[in-house]
Amino acid sequence: MALPILGIDIAQQTFQVSLRQAGQVQRQEFRNQAAGFADLSTWLARHGVVQVQACLEATGRYGEALTAYLYQANHTVSVVNPSRIKAYAKSKLSRNKTDRVDADLIADFCETQQPRVWVPQAPEVRELQALVRHLDALQAMRQQEANRLQSGSPSDAVGALLRQHLGFLDQQIEQLKQQIQAQIDQHPNLREDYDLLISIPGIGALTAAKLLAENLLQFEDARALAAYAGLSPMNRTSGTSVHRRPKLSKIGNAALRKSLYMPALSAQRWNPIIQQFCERLALAGKHKMSIIGAAMHKLLTLAYGVLKSRQAFDPKFLSKPQIAS
Repeated sequence: MALPILGIDIAQQTFQVSLRQAGQVQRQEFRNQAAGFADLSTWLARHGVVQVQACLEATGRYGEALTAYLYQANHTVSVVNPSRIKAYAKSKLSRNKTDRVDADLIADFCETQQPRVWVPQAPEVRELQALVRHLDALQAMRQQEANRLQSGSPSDAVGALLRQHLGFLDQQIEQLKQQIQAQIDQHPNLREDYDLLISIPGIGALTAAKLLAENLLQFEDARALAAYAGLSPMNRTSGTSVHRRPKLSKIGNAALRKSLYMPALSAQRWNPIIQQFCERLALAGKHKMSIIGAAMHKLLTLAYGVLKSRQAFDPKFLSKPQIAS
């Protein structure tokens, strides 16, 4: 018997739910905090619901606590890329956008599309992800301060403060990098995956840590992973008049995509498989940025491959005779 459907529109302070069961729809708003989660459970019980199939958008950290709460309460949970919900809304010709309408839409999406069930990451992976995210935030902050200093300080005092802050950020960044490495080294499963990833030319220590924080093997295949990262090519051709140059979809995890840009440039020089791949694309007349995007896609595919096969990178793989299965 199908579970009741719970569509959830999450925000920073509150979340709106749309409960579907036996042809009826019930709606309610709750606070996005522990007390609100308890109120949700009481509300579900009042409607005779023991277990639901819940669905919400992946909206950063706003929904993480609620997602974990629902999972621990034995509900089935799906966390969906907001772009999928947006595209679904367009397909339904939805013109209005309110929290209540969005919760109804997410419930409808969950009922008709049956999205993949969410499974929580291991504690050591969650901790690594938190460290990596904080490192990204500190590096972005440092870049902002460096830009302010380079643009010319309005006074000597402000310039001194900026240099002092940059020194502090450099210290914090270095300490955080050491913590990230220590987190990997003290967990054998992370260390084993880390060693597999850094066996790929182009993937260094920090990139490997960022990839580990994304738990790449949660995806069914490399194609699904590439789509999650927004690295799938998007073609736009129609009839004889529309022939636009293919480009990356960029619908997905921007942080993961960004983390692969510089490694892809390095891999073009030092990774024989990606080097040959990019040379073929160049000979075919592909645009420079298209080649870089393809190299990012290929590098991510190789990362998924070594983790899935549990075999380190083999630079001679393409030259080996392939045995038909």
